Amino acid sequence: MDEAEDFRDSLRNIVNGEALFDEPADRHTSLGVGGRIDALVFPESEAEIARLVAFLRSNRIPFLPVGNWTNLIVRDGGYRGVLIALSRLRGLSLGENGDGGILLKAEAGVPLSELVNLSVRESLTGMEFCAGIPGSVGGAIRMNAGAYGSEIKDVIAMVRLLEPSGGFRIATSDTLCFSYRNLDLPPETIIIGAVFRLRRGNAEEIAGRTREIIEKRREKHPLEFRNAGSVFKNPQGVPAGRLIEETGLKGMRIGDAQVSEKHGNFIVNRGHATAEEILNLIALIRQRVFAATGYALETEVKIIGE
Repeated sequence: MDEAEDFRDSLRNIVNGEALFDEPADRHTSLGVGGRIDALVFPESEAEIARLVAFLRSNRIPFLPVGNWTNLIVRDGGYRGVLIALSRLRGLSLGENGDGGILLKAEAGVPLSELVNLSVRESLTGMEFCAGIPGSVGGAIRMNAGAYGSEIKDVIAMVRLLEPSGGFRIATSDTLCFSYRNLDLPPETIIIGAVFRLRRGNAEEIAGRTREIIEKRREKHPLEFRNAGSVFKNPQGVPAGRLIEETGLKGMRIGDAQVSEKHGNFIVNRGHATAEEILNLIALIRQRVFAATGYALETEVKIIGE
């Protein structure tokens, strides 16, 4: 048995879920781009993740966790190492805390849409701003997702982490270092799940606010094309989309990668775009916006691979 097959067998023995090898990233990323991944595995419990991470660290094999692939660009050269898909971690439950609030416990792979839908059904307020955000719990926490004046940090009670040492830790909200579109964590730390602090509210108002936010997203965002959401962070409170549009880049195209004609901070795949085309368009936008306005745009999307 050669070394590669031995490695594959080891992963299959550790993970009960799927283990895919030489897997095209474009089958998974929301933009539909990216080269081949050495290994993509789907652990089905936090214990499996812990065993998997221990094996990868001991063998010095690079790895990264991935969620719903909605904020991720994999370069055309693919990823050398193991991507750990957290999509099978789908536990979701409700409880109460001592002051009359409601605690919503969710594992990392739960889509934000499930949290929003549960909140609407149970008349819980606090998660409305997440309506229409296509990510999962783990990714949303890692990037401190936000919209319409609210952020994940506003509703987080605690986060369960798998640390580089291999141990699990509960971090309460007051010990977490959130900033704009970021949660500062040590490298190779994996978010396993979280508890959100919500409140009872008026059912009609919660449902109405949720519908309103979803409708606004449909009106403003190019959901008819494959995309990865907002490409750039807003610098110093100035909307990145406005800077891009005022620089005359709306509709700019490299191959099948295009700055959305609907919203300047979205890049869409018009059909057969490559990661290289998208990254070249990102570089062009940054160059043009800096030359015209002096703002140095930072990407909100995560870029991995080679």
